[in-house]
Amino acid sequence: MKELLRRSITGLVYVILLLSTVFLSSDAFDFLFMVFGLACLYEFKRIVQIKTYYLFIAYLALWWYFIYLVKDDLPILVLLIITILVDVALLVYLFSGKKRLFSSVQQFVISVFYIGGGCIFLTMIPYNDNEFAKFLIMGIFILIWVNDSFAYLVGKTLGRTKLYPSVSPKKTVEGSLGGLIFALIAAYFLARYEPRIDTVQWLILALVIVIAGGLGDLLQSKFKRVAGVKDSGAILPGHGGMWDRLDSLIFAAPFAYLTLKLFSYVS
Repeated sequence: MKELLRRSITGLVYVILLLSTVFLSSDAFDFLFMVFGLACLYEFKRIVQIKTYYLFIAYLALWWYFIYLVKDDLPILVLLIITILVDVALLVYLFSGKKRLFSSVQQFVISVFYIGGGCIFLTMIPYNDNEFAKFLIMGIFILIWVNDSFAYLVGKTLGRTKLYPSVSPKKTVEGSLGGLIFALIAAYFLARYEPRIDTVQWLILALVIVIAGGLGDLLQSKFKRVAGVKDSGAILPGHGGMWDRLDSLIFAAPFAYLTLKLFSYVS
């Protein structure tokens, strides 16, 4: 009961902080996810045992360039392609079944584009023609929260078939399907409150976010399993580290951005 209370309080503070920055100003939202990105990078650096600190400089330089300076589509497209290629390579690693040791150069590239690129695209998603779409980005957060919550509840109640036991023993196929179904239901209702994209597009976006987010969660579990740790950190009592909280969003963000780009929403 004490652990549940601690998790609930931490989760409530996290949600209030997120909502406050989204509705306070776009600059507050940008700054929050820049800081979140630094926290995730620090935790990733510690778990993968990266020795250099230059990855923080590279991330901040990329973040500043793409959030405040870039006006053309080409640099964003290049970053998107590199980030997605790194993510796909990490999926190969996820399903390889091997405890691969990455070189220092590979560690640097993975940290900057998997963690850093994910945070940058998450920050860029709500912007379109200098307008900040508060309800769109909140809708994406809601889809992740609904999926995570109902995947846990359905898995706890009906889960029988293990999804990927060698990486995440507690996740089940039933739980994952339950999370997806409730996320699609949430997407249907979100379309009524955020009309920038239509109902079908919301459903497609939910599908992309749930699948990519689930893979991101498994990928983080593999990194932790290889490192022999339970949590990425202890900054969030009852929840572990910031990377534990954002693993799904970070991995899903570039795929969500690409999906919205295909919908001709983001600029």
